[in-house]
Amino acid sequence: MKEIKSYSEFYRFYLTEHQNKTCRSLHFIGTFLVFVLIFLALYLKLSVLWYFVPLMGYGFAWVGHYYFEKNKPATFTYPFWSLVSDFRMFFDIVLGRISLDGTKDRM
Repeated sequence: MKEIKSYSEFYRFYLTEHQNKTCRSLHFIGTFLVFVLIFLALYLKLSVLWYFVPLMGYGFAWVGHYYFEKNKPATFTYPFWSLVSDFRMFFDIVLGRISLDGTKDRM
């Protein structure tokens, strides 16, 4: 992987690493479950739920990369930008800016 110098450059790269529909869907599901767990942890005051937040987020994503995308998650090289990009990709899908199958990516 070449050195990436800006976040906008990274996000374009990030989307190319998430072209498989199943991988992207697993990311979406994992991120959605992260939001559900955070809400429940705060609303129900169940601190044990916080342990499941990274398991849901990273677990779904890494299964998608290993079994479907067949690449190494960007988390290992660019952890902060990767985390930010996961949330950005989630909201870009929700808002219709990009699609689950990658056909509408215009970043």
